[in-house]
Amino acid sequence: MTDALTRAKAVADAVLYEGYLLYPYRASAAKNKVRWQWGVLTPAAYAAAGTGEHHWSQAEVIAEPPDDGVLQVRLRFLQVQKRVVEAAGRAVPSLTVDGTEYTTWEEAVEREIAAAIPFSALSRGTCVPFHLEAGEDVEPVIGGDDARLVRRRACLRGELRLRGDALPGPFGGVKLRVRVYNKSVWDEPGATRDEALAHSMVATHTLLSIPGGAFLSLIDPPEWASVATDECVNERTWPVLLGEPGRCDTVLCSPIILYDHPEIAEESQGPLYDGLEIDEILTLRTLTLTDEEKRQARATDTRAAELIDRVESMPPELLDRLHGTIRHLRSVTGDAEEPPDVPWWDPEADASLSPESDTVNVAGVAIGKGSRVRLRPAKRADAHDMFLTGRAAVVQAVLLDVDGVWHVAVTLEDDLGSELYAQHGRYRYFGVDEIEPIATETP
Repeated sequence: MTDALTRAKAVADAVLYEGYLLYPYRASAAKNKVRWQWGVLTPAAYAAAGTGEHHWSQAEVIAEPPDDGVLQVRLRFLQVQKRVVEAAGRAVPSLTVDGTEYTTWEEAVEREIAAAIPFSALSRGTCVPFHLEAGEDVEPVIGGDDARLVRRRACLRGELRLRGDALPGPFGGVKLRVRVYNKSVWDEPGATRDEALAHSMVATHTLLSIPGGAFLSLIDPPEWASVATDECVNERTWPVLLGEPGRCDTVLCSPIILYDHPEIAEESQGPLYDGLEIDEILTLRTLTLTDEEKRQARATDTRAAELIDRVESMPPELLDRLHGTIRHLRSVTGDAEEPPDVPWWDPEADASLSPESDTVNVAGVAIGKGSRVRLRPAKRADAHDMFLTGRAAVVQAVLLDVDGVWHVAVTLEDDLGSELYAQHGRYRYFGVDEIEPIATETP
């Protein structure tokens, strides 16, 4: 694995285990009755039965390989493994032996398929099949007479299909397509989703790397490649650049929509799996679990046990770091300023700011409340904002967020409801790089 892929693994692992286990981390919790929501590729027969599931995904990106370039591919996913507690020759929901509880549960096994393919071979298309045999592991429960834990995995077949087509025109580049298929031969009419998951690929994603080459951002491509990137079709996966900003030799094709160059916050002390919440809230909630609830969580999964132990042993200074971090702080003039003596969430921290009178410099023009601007949403904007490209707006406030980034709150100039929106404080928000000053004139 290249250095870039090694650095990317922390982000990829966060994607791999997103939603693996949900707070309060007990098998009996209602939230943990419906798991495995991201990047699920089921057998084709189950997907075709009107279940709303899919058996394939596709990523398309624009690559700039060097001469004799090689594409390094790593397909990663989880395979569901059923862990069954057996006592006296029959399956039981749980069993306690010498004060330790054992619970029937669905674990997961990490799977990784690696390939290195010359770009010269991609023009013809390349197929990488893989096959995982069914398996069963038995672990005796010490002190439990004939009690045991039985872990069972189903047979799983899949396929990676890759193709690279040279772009027309003088700029070069290759349009790279990566398709992942679940080729498992399994067809049980009327099967439940839980039954199908045993034959599925979960949290499926791919890591692509070109040593000595580059990928183009699909979010903010260079102008010459904008048509080619717009034509890229991504189904159930979304490619983003990995590594520090400016690095472009590695892409993560993620089942979760991310921005380019995602990273794990340095304040995070470890995975909490239920990533739709923030670390501080989940940590504090976990600390409020009763001893009995913590015991049940530890019995549910080894990762849950590690999480509980980590949270309980977290020193106060590390917990304080989760409360909030100001990475950049600038004054209204743009000069550096010492952080206030009060916490960022205290109203006194904002005493030097006045959204209705502050201004920000845009193209040499001081923009403040009442300024007329033209909206130019960037490609990171959502679809609703993109429809406003070129529209005239009036600035209602200038705002500075906790990361030190300026924003403007605006109302549309030709919106008949803008006055009503302003009365209720309902604005549209744009970055200062998404607006252009309009010369003073009568609207």
